[in-house]
Parts: sequence; structure tokens; C-alpha cells
Amino acid sequence: MEQKNMNRPVRVIQFGEGGFLRGFADWMLQKLNDEGLFCGSVAVVQPIREGLCDLLTAQNCTYTHIIRGAEGVEQTRIDVISHCVKPYEDFEAYLKLAENPDARFIISNTTEAGIEFRPSDRATDTPPESFPAKLTLLLKRRFDLGLQGFILLPCELIDRNGDNLKRTVLQYAELWNFGTVFAEWIEKDNVFCNTLVDRINTGYPKDEVIDLGYEDKMVNTSEFFHLWVIETDYDLESELPFSRAGLNVIVTNDALERYRTRKVRILNGAHTSMVPYALLSGFDTVKSCMDDAQMQAFIRACLFEEIIPTLDLPREELESYAENVLVRFSNPYIKHYLSSIVLNSVSKFRVRVLPSILEYRARFGSYPKHLLFSFGKLIAFYKHGTPNDSPEIVERMRSLSVAEILSDRTLWGEDLSDMTEEVAVYADSSVG
Repeated sequence: MEQKNMNRPVRVIQFGEGGFLRGFADWMLQKLNDEGLFCGSVAVVQPIREGLCDLLTAQNCTYTHIIRGAEGVEQTRIDVISHCVKPYEDFEAYLKLAENPDARFIISNTTEAGIEFRPSDRATDTPPESFPAKLTLLLKRRFDLGLQGFILLPCELIDRNGDNLKRTVLQYAELWNFGTVFAEWIEKDNVFCNTLVDRINTGYPKDEVIDLGYEDKMVNTSEFFHLWVIETDYDLESELPFSRAGLNVIVTNDALERYRTRKVRILNGAHTSMVPYALLSGFDTVKSCMDDAQMQAFIRACLFEEIIPTLDLPREELESYAENVLVRFSNPYIKHYLSSIVLNSVSKFRVRVLPSILEYRARFGSYPKHLLFSFGKLIAFYKHGTPNDSPEIVERMRSLSVAEILSDRTLWGEDLSDMTEEVAVYADSSVG
């Protein structure tokens, strides 16, 4: 292992040591350091009892990140992490992170369920269970010392993650009677950013032998594409100059929702619109779909003819993003099984595809034929395929007629009877 630069102060406290943050935020911070744009390091907090911090510490918190795709292969040594802290073993060491005046940023990725309020958590717990409760105690130590607040960049995949995190912290502050002055400090001295993250990190290559010339049990892999949209009024680029390092980070004060819609409708919408049709047709991975001319043509038609025309960002930007999505779908190093994407397809279709269908009708006065075909194949898959959903949803989809399914407000949030005739043709036809 290479000797890391120990002269960089800890400027980032990071909750989470998994493959995503190490191949996303830490990779970006490494880029900033390497470009001489950020002289700082990261203290990693293991937010749960069991994790990877022991493995990371055993190799001096240094690891190799490998980016792979149709574009080629890029290998980077990541040494931006200073040390790891395990609150369940040494809670005081965790709280002492708040005493460092150089610490400026808090980054987190504690899964979608991580930002939650648990009334059973107590201020005397060492530590409390939830991530926001742990964070509240860290912030209270910071406040008591009269130090500057933090800029918080949560990466959890929930809507308005920064707003939700701040609200939950304030709930704990109230529950624990920390006082109005502390609550005001949370509001005024800390910046809670809403963020959107997008990168496929494939983690440790368990089924491969990669000869690095040295042992690395924490090697991490990802695709080339990366996107971090950060919504804030604060001049974040003055402290983290991502754009100067050539990173695909967008700092905006009002456009996060448009980028979230872009991702959900294009990337997630493409997945959800093709998967039932693809599984009924015998495909097993996303790449196998991209390798088939007919299936790729269907995906492209959904994206460029029917989804993109319903979105409000510049057409050139949307088309560029969609082309990137197709490149990502074709990545030879990523085995993305359709069987994993198909989980809860009804609820996914309602969020990811149905809005495009309804917006297309509103704008153009007719329904998009490829997305209606997809809707029909979704119903056919639940009736004749192997859906992975709640027993209640599966039973309802199998027992009801197409007309009854489309008029069921509990499934779609509204009555979709007016598209019954067209969807029924696709639901009842042969696969092709």
C-alpha cells in the first residue's frame, strides 16, 4: 500500500463506508485533492453495528477504485479517508468528531430507511439506533462548543432528503428538550442540501480475479457515469469546486426536481417499461436486451419518441442523458438481472412510467403506443409470468379483467378506463 498524505485535515464526516460512497463521494473528493482544489480528508463513521470499517482500517483506509465500461478501464488509488470511527464501540470518539473546527461537511448514505424518526431513541443512548438521532447528538456537541455548523449532503435515495433529515433532527431536538436556541442554530447555522445521486457502483468483484500487484480487500468497482445534483442557495462551489475538477456535479437552487424527474422517467422508466416485455420474451439481463436489435429499438422508441417529449429540460440535454443511459445499459461489466428490477413492478410503473403516459396525452391528445404496449405487457406478465410483488397485488392483477385493473384507483391513483381498449389488445396478444 502507498503511504498517504497525513497532512490533510479532516474536513468531511461521512456516515457510511459501503461501496457507493467510496465509489462516488470519496472518489470525487480524491479528484479534488489530486487537482489541488481541496486539501482535506474524510473521517468515516460506521452507522450500524456490523460493517466494513475493520477491513478498511486494516489497509490504512486506502483502496483501489476501478471504473469500467464500454469507454475502457480507469484505475484510481483512493487515500482520502483519514480514519474510521465505530460509535457502537467508542461513542465518545464519535462525538469528538464534532470538536474538530476544520470539519465542514457531513455526507451520508444510510439507505432509504436511514432517515427515520424513532421515538424510542434517547439522548442518553450511546449510541441511539437511528442515523438522525446519532447526528443530532453530534450537532448538539458542536453547538455546545460554539463552533460553526455543517454543510450536510445526504445521499439517501428519498425525495427531498436534506429537508427530511433536517425535520427529523428537529424532531429529536424537541423530543430531548434541547431548547429553542439549539433548534434555531440547526436552522440558521447549518445547510441541509437536497441531493440526487446517480452512479452504478458494483462493489467488490467477487466473481473475478483482478491482478493489482498488491492485496486489496476493499477494491471497489463502478461504471463511468456519475451525477450529483445538489440543491442549495449556498455557494458550495466556493468550498468544493467540483466543476473545476471536471466532475458531473450540478449545484442548483431550484432545479433538483426536474433532474429527479429526468432520472425517474428516463433511466428508471426505461427499465420498468421494458422488463415485463423482456421477461415474457425470454431475456434475462439488461445487456441482453441491448444486444437484441428489436428490443433495443423498442427501448429507444419509448425514450426518444414518448418519454423525452413530456419533459421540460432542454431537448439536447435530455437526449444526451438518454444516450448515456443506453451506454450504461450496455456495459459489459455489469450483469443487471431483469429478475431484480421486476420487484414491485405495479408500484414502479405507477411512479416511473404512468406519468409519462398521462403527460403525453395531455400534450399531444393521444396515448403513446409503445408505453401503452408496455402497460399491456405489465398486465400480461402479472397474469402469465412470474411477478415478484405482494400476494395481494399479484392476486388482484391475476383475478381482475384488464378493464377492472385499469379502473382500480388503489393500483394507479386514478381511473384509467379510457385506455382500456388499447391496453387490452397488448395484454391479450402474443408477446411480440
